[in-house]
Amino acid sequence: MFAVCVSFDIHRQWCDAFLERMREQARTSLDLEPGCLRFDVWSDSDSPTTVFLYEIYADAAAFDTHLESAHFKAFDAAVAGMVAAKSVVTYDRPIAS
Repeated sequence: MFAVCVSFDIHRQWCDAFLERMREQARTSLDLEPGCLRFDVWSDSDSPTTVFLYEIYADAAAFDTHLESAHFKAFDAAVAGMVAAKSVVTYDRPIAS
């Protein structure tokens, strides 16, 4: 298993558009990528410009496949101007579930 956590800070005027594209990205990843096992998108009503993703992949290679997919590249290009900041953290060793 391979976990990916991503935090986005979105420019306020782009929040709705970003979330629409993010929902589509999550659905597409789950539908088209056998190695994408979970793709959750979270926000906090107290911080509407912050979006958090929690993704689980079968392994690091499945995540690499995700990054090389046409749908991810299209999403990444489409939201680039909407994102003020982004951080990505990966984990490759589950401790408990």
